[in-house]
Amino acid sequence: MKKILSGNEAVARGVYEASVHYASAYPGTPSTEILQNISTHDEIIAEWASNEKVALETVIGASIAGGRSFASMKHVGVNVAADPLFTFAYTGVTGGCVLVTADEPGMHSSQNEQDNRNYAKFAKIPMMEPSNSQESKDMIVDAYELSEEYNSVVLFRMTTRVCHSKGIVEFGNRKEVKLIPYEKKFDKYVAVPAIGRKLRHKVEERINRLKVYSETSKWNYEVDNNSTTGVISSGISYEYAKEAFGETVSYLKLGFTYPLPSKLISDFCDKYDKIFIIEENDPYIEDFVKILGKECIGKDLFPYTGEMTPDVIKKYALSQNLDGIELDEDLFVGRPPTFCSGCPHRGFFYELGKKRKQIIVAGDIGCYSLAVGEPYNMMDWLICMGASLSSGHGAQKILDLDPNNKKRIVSILGDSTFFHTGINSLINTVYNGGNTINVILDNRTTGMTGQQDNPGSGFKLQGDYSTILDIEAMVKAIGIKHVRRINPNDLELVKETINWALELDEASVIITDWPCVLKKKYREEDFGLYNDMWKTKDIVIEDKCTGCKICLKSGCPSLIFDPENKKVIIDSNTCVGCDVCLQICPFDAIVKEGLDE
Repeated sequence: MKKILSGNEAVARGVYEASVHYASAYPGTPSTEILQNISTHDEIIAEWASNEKVALETVIGASIAGGRSFASMKHVGVNVAADPLFTFAYTGVTGGCVLVTADEPGMHSSQNEQDNRNYAKFAKIPMMEPSNSQESKDMIVDAYELSEEYNSVVLFRMTTRVCHSKGIVEFGNRKEVKLIPYEKKFDKYVAVPAIGRKLRHKVEERINRLKVYSETSKWNYEVDNNSTTGVISSGISYEYAKEAFGETVSYLKLGFTYPLPSKLISDFCDKYDKIFIIEENDPYIEDFVKILGKECIGKDLFPYTGEMTPDVIKKYALSQNLDGIELDEDLFVGRPPTFCSGCPHRGFFYELGKKRKQIIVAGDIGCYSLAVGEPYNMMDWLICMGASLSSGHGAQKILDLDPNNKKRIVSILGDSTFFHTGINSLINTVYNGGNTINVILDNRTTGMTGQQDNPGSGFKLQGDYSTILDIEAMVKAIGIKHVRRINPNDLELVKETINWALELDEASVIITDWPCVLKKKYREEDFGLYNDMWKTKDIVIEDKCTGCKICLKSGCPSLIFDPENKKVIIDSNTCVGCDVCLQICPFDAIVKEGLDE
């Protein structure tokens, strides 16, 4: 059977065919859809974790207990999971284990652009890189055989275009693999120094064996086009290179990329007058080729940042006088990101913006990161998930050393980010006597990655009911004395609550309680709270509208200024009736639909 699948969907299919027993992940673009698709297979226990470290640790436990296990995360998630990863690299596996790192050249929805191929080299674990959907499925199946044969977790490196691009995938059958009966293995899994010293030598022995495997791996192969120029590439860059150069060059396609095959690469380089290394981000392959003493053209010509798309390759390769290379410049229209119509974050940031001279805002990772732009300009820094509360605490401590300082730190994150690592940060604030204003924007979902559930949503991955972790109760249990839960669409209440927090000289927590407009699932107990939301749209009474544009300061994309009539209109197709613009308008020109008479 064949189907058209994205790379993420293909990985999920491969996990199924490999008879994986347990899978865990934390949602993060571009990896999110992998676990969502895995969850459709009843044979696999699939669970969202509270963060990437926890996801990998649960997967490690499943492997130790004798099951095949799987974890996926975006590239920065591996930073969070690095602590258990490096120990797991020493201990090895019982049941086969694969870790997907979904890198993002171009930083479409990430705070940095890191090349996680370096993690394989750093942790001394085998790595595979698919170039398309078919390879994404087939390599996963093979990765489990490698994991168990070489006693190692396998790093499976994908990038945005492999994750999200679609291709035809031929399915295989699920190969049932029995659980391995659990045995206590003290000398393997108890990572104290005395045992770690012994395991260190086994790691080096494994790498030496993998070097031999790499030379003959079916995932490393040459495509000979009888040319004088050769291209060495891996992952999606190989597909880009083929589209850019076609059959005018020959290729060495690398799919098993740590350890790299030194003899295969050396022999390939010796065949051609000119060697190009096409890869995104770091010169990972290029550095290896140069260590072998081979001349090549890599980052001295091609950019070190962004995606190595065919147009980029052509743009830089034109200077090399290669035959058949042409480039047509295309025009692109910019589309700045913004909050959705009816987003519950909008009203809060609108009111908070009025206090701009009194506050400094520590931001975090999530939909609310969009408040960095116009018309809010409401973030002074953004580091990583959970860092707003802790970095805000440190900043406030320094600001308070200045007797003339009157500014307060407002640290902001979302509910999923709070469960991810924000809890730890808030504990630190309480423990060290901080006095920051801490805002948890609870929209009952993990919004930016596509409305995945989290410990506060009331649902598990498969949609079953789960315990709702009460954020208000949690922050009080941590030791926060001043807590308020508010409706962020009530601007007067938001204003009063911000003023309340600014008057305090102790740490406070404001919880905004309103669901993401795209959220589809609610608990029965939520119906009373949300029953009447978004049922009636807002409209503009044209005769009352003066064209002052004050309502546009809300940043709502449903509000459109008509330059011909010099009036604001509301797009009825996107308006959800959150009433934020209604409360902002000083001329009562915006009302509920049906109340305009």
